[in-house]
Amino acid sequence: MRFRNGETEESNPRVQPESTEAENSEKNVQAETAGEEIAEDLRQEQGGQEGEQALERTLTLEAELKEAKAQAEDYYNRLQRLQAEFDNFRKRTLKEKEELVKYASERVVAELLPVIDNFERALEAAKNSQDISPLAQGVEMIFRQLNNVLGKEGLAPIEAVGQAFDPNLHEAIMQVESEEHPANTVVEEVQKGYYLKDKVLRPSMVKVSG
Repeated sequence: MRFRNGETEESNPRVQPESTEAENSEKNVQAETAGEEIAEDLRQEQGGQEGEQALERTLTLEAELKEAKAQAEDYYNRLQRLQAEFDNFRKRTLKEKEELVKYASERVVAELLPVIDNFERALEAAKNSQDISPLAQGVEMIFRQLNNVLGKEGLAPIEAVGQAFDPNLHEAIMQVESEEHPANTVVEEVQKGYYLKDKVLRPSMVKVSG
């Protein structure tokens, strides 16, 4: 190839020779190194973001754990207070029950005190008099008074004479012949039986016709 001054390409010192293979290889290495550096920078940047996210999660979990501990402690304190209140209630109830059993008959006994007073008066009057009729009248009055007190508590006599024998109400101690009553009928009451409200407190001891 010739130039305008007649020089060939080979003879022109200003023309640069083509890159050698070694130079190309070095450029490739430099490019790869630069790419690796960029990739490392990206990894470090991504790792930094993940570290921040992990730190945020850790702080959030620590806050939640602290809140859960405080709530658990509050529940535990409430449980202790409830247990203490229940223990006090149980002790108080037990004490009230014991007192109720201990003094269950207090009202009845209090109502019987006037009956005892009247017995004492009747006995004192009998000592100073040879006439027993006032004593008999006093005893009869006391008997009625006693029945009234016990009747208020639900005490009632069991009907026996003339009734058909009932083993739930009557206790037969003897069987007798009777023309006035049919068989298996109570003809005589030896000892009175009583109800206490709806319960048989004591059955009647009776004689029954055969």
